[in-house]
Amino acid sequence: MRGFLSAFSVKSFRFQWPADLLSSFALEMEVLILNWFVLIETKSVTALALFAGLQYLGSLIAPAMGALADRIGRRRTLSTLRALYTVLAVTIMTLDLSGLMEPILIFIIAAVAGLIRPSDLVMRNALIGDTMPANKLANAMGLSRTTMDTARMTGALAGAGLLTSLGLGIAYAFVAAMYFTSFVLTLRVAHIETDDTPSTRPKPFRQVIDGLAYVRRTPAVLALMWLAFLVNLTGFPLVSNSGLLSYVAREVYGLDATGLSHLAASFGVGSLVASIVMAATGGARKPIYLVFGGAVIWHVFLLLFAFSSVKAEGMALLFLVGVAQGVAMISMAVALLRLAEAKFRGRVMGVRMLAVYGLPIGLALVGPATDLLGFQGAALAAAGTGLVTIVLIAIIWRRALFFDR
Repeated sequence: MRGFLSAFSVKSFRFQWPADLLSSFALEMEVLILNWFVLIETKSVTALALFAGLQYLGSLIAPAMGALADRIGRRRTLSTLRALYTVLAVTIMTLDLSGLMEPILIFIIAAVAGLIRPSDLVMRNALIGDTMPANKLANAMGLSRTTMDTARMTGALAGAGLLTSLGLGIAYAFVAAMYFTSFVLTLRVAHIETDDTPSTRPKPFRQVIDGLAYVRRTPAVLALMWLAFLVNLTGFPLVSNSGLLSYVAREVYGLDATGLSHLAASFGVGSLVASIVMAATGGARKPIYLVFGGAVIWHVFLLLFAFSSVKAEGMALLFLVGVAQGVAMISMAVALLRLAEAKFRGRVMGVRMLAVYGLPIGLALVGPATDLLGFQGAALAAAGTGLVTIVLIAIIWRRALFFDR
C-alpha cells in the first residue's frame, strides 16, 4: 500500500491524477457513444473502422507536439488540448439537441479531435517524468494507467447507460462537463521549465528532427518504438472500444449497447488489475522482460478470442487480454522514460505516439478483412502476424534489449 500511494506525496500528481481520470472517463464515454451511433447509422464495419482511424490522425504530428511541449511547457500544452476537447464535446451536444446530427458531421469532428487527442498521453507521461522522483516513477506510471483503465471499465458502462436512457445530446453534456473539470485541474499541475533559455532553444522543426535522430541512434528505444507500432497494428484493433469491439458485440455475440459496455468493461478491469499491481509493486527491475512477455501473452489470448462465440467466454478472455496489455504498456512507458535523456523526454514520448498510428492502419486492414473473411479469419491473421513479429523484434535487437541493460 505504501508503494501504491507514494506517488501522491508529490503535490503536482495529486492534481494531475484526477484530471487525467476525468479526461479518460469522458473519452471512453464518447468513444462508446459515437462508435455505436456510427455503426447503427451506417451499418458498415468498414465505416466503423474508418471512423475509429480518424481519431488517431494526430499520431503523425505527435513528435511535433512533443517538441512544442518541450519548448513552451507540458502543462500549458495539455491544458490547451483539454480546453479543445471541451469545445468539441459541446459542439456534438449542440448538434444533437438541435436535431442536426448526421454521421458526416461526426466524421468531421472525429478528424479534428484526432489531430490533437493522441498527444494527450505524450503530455501525461512527460509531466510525470518531469515531476516524479526516479524511485517513484514506476509507481506513478502504474497509478497514471489506472486513470485510463478505470475509465475504460466504468466510462463505457456510464456511456451506454446515459445513451440508452437520456439520449446522445444529454450524455454529451456530461462528457463536456468532465472535460472542462479536467482542464481546470490541469491548470494546477506544476509547470516545469526546460533547461534551455528561449534564445538557445532550437527551432521546433529542428527539435523534431533531433528527437527522431535520438531514437534512431538508441537501439533499445528504437526496438521499443517498433514494438509499440506492432501492438497497435495487430493487438488493439480487435478488442479496443475504439476499434472493432462494437462489431464483435453486435454481429458475433448479438448484443446491444449495454452488452458492448460489458465487453469494454471486462477489458478495462483487466487493465486496471495490471495497473494496480504495477503501482503497488513498482514493476520489475528490468521492465523490458515484462514488455515482451506481456505482448506475447496478449496475442496468445487474442488467438483464443478469435474462436469465442459466447459473451461470458469473451468477457473472460478480454479480461486476460487487458491484464497482459496493461503490464506490457506500463512497462514500456517506464522503460522509455528511464532510457531517454531528460531534455529529449517530450520528443521521445512524442515519437512513441507515432507508433499509435499502427492502430488506424490496423483498422484499415482488419475492417475490410472482416467483411471478406469474417471476424475469426481477420483476428487469426492479425494475432498470428503479431506473435511472429514480436519474436523477430526480440531477436534482432536482443543485445540492446536484454544483454546491455
